[in-house]
Amino acid sequence: MGKKLSNDELGRLSVQEFKEASKIPVLIVLDDVRSLNNVGSVFRTADAFRVEKIFLCGITGTPPHKDIHKTALGATDSVDWEYRKDILKLIDELKEYNYQIISVEQTVDSLSLESFEPGEEVKTVLIFGNEVKGVHQEVIDRSDMSLEIPQMGTKHSFNISVSAGIVLWEVFRKLML
Repeated sequence: MGKKLSNDELGRLSVQEFKEASKIPVLIVLDDVRSLNNVGSVFRTADAFRVEKIFLCGITGTPPHKDIHKTALGATDSVDWEYRKDILKLIDELKEYNYQIISVEQTVDSLSLESFEPGEEVKTVLIFGNEVKGVHQEVIDRSDMSLEIPQMGTKHSFNISVSAGIVLWEVFRKLML
């Protein structure tokens, strides 16, 4: 089984070391995410997988806030982030920098996550939408593709922070392992 490792034994990066470390070529966009706990959880996951940056759009709450801090556990200090009111303008800007825009949503032509192969030289934007309404149709229309997480139960979606964790793990695994 083995002994549980202490925080010191884990050899985690300091915030400064994290800022200077190489990142996976992924940006996260949270659009109209209501729950501040979800926002904080996505920050924490983004830290774990060394995501370049998070964009918070629309009604999505921003740090500093106690409910974000409660789940982020300091990741708002390590992960770069920026607020943008208008996601459509952000998408247009990111396309100018040759980012591949991906909506994480169930659509008629979405690609199942296990079939997705991120390119090593491709910069990727992963868009996660509102907890109830998902990614807005006009955002999907501007995206290069949609990714769908396979599901076998009675529910048709995951919590947004769970979705972000699943998708980021799969992208990280395929890029780094």
